[in-house]
Amino acid sequence: MHRPIIALDADGVLLDFHLGYASAWRRAFGALPPERDPQACWPLDRWQVDRLDGERRAHFRRHFDEEFWTTVPAIAGALEACLKLKDAGFELVCVSALDLEFEGARLRNLQDHGFPIERVIATGNAETERSPKADAIESLHPVAFVDDYFPYFRGLPTDVHTGLILRAPNGSPNTGPDLSTVSSIHQHLADFTSAWLASN
Repeated sequence: MHRPIIALDADGVLLDFHLGYASAWRRAFGALPPERDPQACWPLDRWQVDRLDGERRAHFRRHFDEEFWTTVPAIAGALEACLKLKDAGFELVCVSALDLEFEGARLRNLQDHGFPIERVIATGNAETERSPKADAIESLHPVAFVDDYFPYFRGLPTDVHTGLILRAPNGSPNTGPDLSTVSSIHQHLADFTSAWLASN
């Protein structure tokens, strides 16, 4: 029997990319960066790190490798939220704006944390007027899609419930009158899950 699908973003919804970024910085440069702003939306603002260019930037980017994408920490409460959705009869699929070569690493990362997710769809992250995730969402026909980046809701089928995770507010793109087009807004996945299960 087919179970209704809920599509979930990874970074910012299931996994803590900020902590992963700090870990990659330590691997590249030998020390964890100090925290600058715990409410910053982007890692460059969250951590006291240099703006890199040239060879130092290339050196750092090389640490976003297979090891990185298999070891990103889980966000507190996200696993429990996913288990509740699974127990309620939903199939969970991760739709991530990630390069295809790391799709398997992302799945291993999620499963190593215990997430009840059997499938990851890597969409790439090319920024256009239409979300890079739109084709995947159209193909999946989920009842809901949860992401922490408002632009990734552009061009999605209108019958899909869009749940926006706000996360940290400083420098966030999740602002403005266009947010009225989102089906629901939440602080974290546990908040979405509670609201979703209460209404379904």
